[in-house]
Amino acid sequence: MEKAREILVIGGNRYVGKRLVTRLLAAGDRVTVLNRGSSAPPSGATRLAADRDDESSVRRALGSRTFDVVIDQVCYTPRQAEIALRVFTGRTRRYVMTSTVEVYEYEDSIVPVREDAVDPTTVSADVDLPWDVPEFLDSHYGEGKRQAESVFVASPGFSFTAVRVAHVLGGADDFTGRLSHYADRIRTGEPVAVPVDNQPATYIHVEEIADFLAWTAGQDFTGPVNAASHGLLSTEELCEAVTAHFPEGRTVLQPVEVGEVSPFSFTRSYGMDNSRATRLGFTFGDVRKWLPQAVAETLGTRT
Repeated sequence: MEKAREILVIGGNRYVGKRLVTRLLAAGDRVTVLNRGSSAPPSGATRLAADRDDESSVRRALGSRTFDVVIDQVCYTPRQAEIALRVFTGRTRRYVMTSTVEVYEYEDSIVPVREDAVDPTTVSADVDLPWDVPEFLDSHYGEGKRQAESVFVASPGFSFTAVRVAHVLGGADDFTGRLSHYADRIRTGEPVAVPVDNQPATYIHVEEIADFLAWTAGQDFTGPVNAASHGLLSTEELCEAVTAHFPEGRTVLQPVEVGEVSPFSFTRSYGMDNSRATRLGFTFGDVRKWLPQAVAETLGTRT
């Protein structure tokens, strides 16, 4: 009988993370969840409380524990990556970091981008930037992830992969409020602000990205990998899916030259090529097939 894997999930107490933990437990893995302890992980997981920005706190919480795989759901900065690298070198054989499509924020391409468009070995990390200032971190989300990837690949203490996740949709527990933003405006006919040149993006269902991360834990490939469903969606298509829940509502797109625009509307294309993951053996769904379900899940209590 194959020995159960020891897996640590950093984060893992809501949305994608709790679905991931549930899948790992169902597969027979022994799962430990490390976070600040604000809420309990799914039943069956061991819970450890620590501040991941405090290296001594993480070390105290872990004690002498070692793991087959670490899945880091909440690494946002090169500082956090440096702490993780020091703590987990010699403590795990594989490290999976949840990254983001936002690492491609400067790669405006008419075709979906491949992983080599942003090579983390060529990215410089600056830990002296004000990463602990929330406003700075929010406005440098893609840069923080890009630099975090670069820290891990510059000094590999373990097998490392960065999962670059497309924009996530679905689930009644979607805490982002992004689809609700559209629902509120469509229901009342309030204008939806979009860029004048509004570009499409790739997406992935919350259940699919949980499947992908659980699958990645059992693989041995390294380097960045794009995780996105097949197909691109425009803001107009998202609005059409939302409007189906509000027959009396209407979509009014208002192009703006400057100023804040609605979620999921972009001045540049955020399309990711998922062919690497497909070649490695993962089967993605089609975004247009699951979009109506995702919208229904998220807006179910609002219709």
